[in-house]
Amino acid sequence: MEIANNPNTLTTTQITAIRHLLQITENILITTHHNPDGDAIGSSMALFHTLNDAGIKSIVIVPNTIPESINWIERSDEIIVYDTQDSEEMTRLFDDAGLIFCLDFNDFKRVGDGMQKPLEASPAIKILIDHHPQPEVDAFDYLYSDTSASSTAELVYKFLQLLQMDDHIHKAAAESLYTGIITDTGSFSFSCNKPDIYLITADLIKRGVDAELLHRRIFDTFSEKRLRLMGYAFDQKLIILDSFHTAIIWLAKEELERFDHKPGDTEGIVNYPLSISTINVSILLTERDNLIRLSFRSKGDFAVNKLARDHFDGGGHHNAAGGNSELTMHETIEKIKSVLPLYQDELQYQI
Repeated sequence: MEIANNPNTLTTTQITAIRHLLQITENILITTHHNPDGDAIGSSMALFHTLNDAGIKSIVIVPNTIPESINWIERSDEIIVYDTQDSEEMTRLFDDAGLIFCLDFNDFKRVGDGMQKPLEASPAIKILIDHHPQPEVDAFDYLYSDTSASSTAELVYKFLQLLQMDDHIHKAAAESLYTGIITDTGSFSFSCNKPDIYLITADLIKRGVDAELLHRRIFDTFSEKRLRLMGYAFDQKLIILDSFHTAIIWLAKEELERFDHKPGDTEGIVNYPLSISTINVSILLTERDNLIRLSFRSKGDFAVNKLARDHFDGGGHHNAAGGNSELTMHETIEKIKSVLPLYQDELQYQI
């Protein structure tokens, strides 16, 4: 078992074995993390379309509903949403699987409580493709992990190249890959300082991607209520902690319901406070049933994944991470304020 910290370090033996598995295995599943975003769905559907074009059948199954902003992806209506299905039937699906691709997550708990148990218990061979740090090495049979990658979609593209299946990346797969890359880089505003990303993007455009159209589909299709929710969040729920160069936005469950919140509606809100010149860290808190979900973003050298991991049962990337709190909203905000002094020197403003 090897972790490919660089995608090109996958051994020839591993690549040959995976190619053979794809040819002989029945009941191939592709799955991703809870609250799937553009990279999760984009990379999953790209792999699905490419395998399908190569004559290899597969099924995409996700823990819960996908955002409306990416439900235009071709054949995304065929995605099985776990939490809307009969649990016994879903358990049989995992039990019968021969091969499972685990995309854009590094630990089984990231798929959520419902799907975690059948995924873990499945006897299928499991292949991880992911760019998050600290993967659970022993949980997977093959690991294709590179924390320097912009997105899992970038890794799926390179993975298909290594399998010599990139000739099967046609328009639908290319659009899916582009969706993953553009959403996980914030339209090329972070995690985008490697030439590979732009070379891949250029190739995807050659394969039929209309970059302008996809940008509109992804970023310009939200509801009026979503825009009003954003305005409310910035005007009424923004806390600035000047001494720690940190911004906090918090939204209670009642407030989300007031604006008819849909999956994906709060996506990206956490990024906006970073446009303030003196803010290095932005934290969005959203209230779910008996849980506060935290999204962390930073610019520069401050590692929000460490903050999330050490204090909020989370993790993620250097500049983008997530976590959870079982405290109340007020208690969670107070906890943030209490731990920030531990990072006082690291949080100092840098131009």
